[in-house]
Amino acid sequence: MSLSAITICLTSACSPVTVLNAMIPAEGYQKQADIAYGALSRQTLDIYTPVNVSPAQRLKTVLFFYGGSWDSGRKEDYKFVAEALTSAGYIVVIPDYRVYPDVIFPEFMADAAKAVSWTKQHVAQYGGDEKEIYLMGHSAGAHIAAMLTLDKQFLAKQNLSPMAIKGMIGLAGPYDFLPLKSNRLKTIFGPENERWKSQPINFVAGENPPMLLLVGEKDRTVLPRNTYHLADKVKQKGGKVELISFQDYNHVQMISHLAKPLRKDGKLRASIIEFLERN
Repeated sequence: MSLSAITICLTSACSPVTVLNAMIPAEGYQKQADIAYGALSRQTLDIYTPVNVSPAQRLKTVLFFYGGSWDSGRKEDYKFVAEALTSAGYIVVIPDYRVYPDVIFPEFMADAAKAVSWTKQHVAQYGGDEKEIYLMGHSAGAHIAAMLTLDKQFLAKQNLSPMAIKGMIGLAGPYDFLPLKSNRLKTIFGPENERWKSQPINFVAGENPPMLLLVGEKDRTVLPRNTYHLADKVKQKGGKVELISFQDYNHVQMISHLAKPLRKDGKLRASIIEFLERN
């Protein structure tokens, strides 16, 4: 399939991830699927490791939370993200988590924190370094990663601190999105007087692990101001944050351009890898 055909699919009724994953190389990484990190059916994860990894290597690990408006998503759909990072020498963990209507905020945060805890405890068995774990997410997944990084309560329930995380990478994330207009989102995030608790920007204290915030200027799904507001707040509080803007990227492209067939100049992937290497 041509690149133009893939691009058309990304904006049409066919599944873009199906197309992307079909074109991802099958070699270069190993996948171990459906590993339980909790007792519930959605509490499973997939682990992708570069080939020929031994526990003695102690590789950096990226725990990726996918998006889906907090009501959809499947870990299997993000093989292309795993390939983008395993090909650079990182282990990638992609968990499922419970979504609406089965749960509302903050229950999916509890799942995410549990996935972090499982990864800290077990990644060494797969060649990863439990002291070198990074959180990464796109869209709703970036919101989840940011909340884990900034609001201490979620990891505290797993006897962890955000400072146990080496860094956070957010792609096209909603970090400051009140007031809500969608009735569905109003249900997901609860009573109006409690919704402030769902906003990552409200928990910035300047004590966060390093953050890389990536934003597409043509994003009309999650407005770029979310990223700019969070970056400004972290800087004001003396925290560590980098912001990189992609002038021609929309919301979907802020994740799809990690896929090998769509990388173009590779700047999105390179920005992430450079951050991982520096921190």
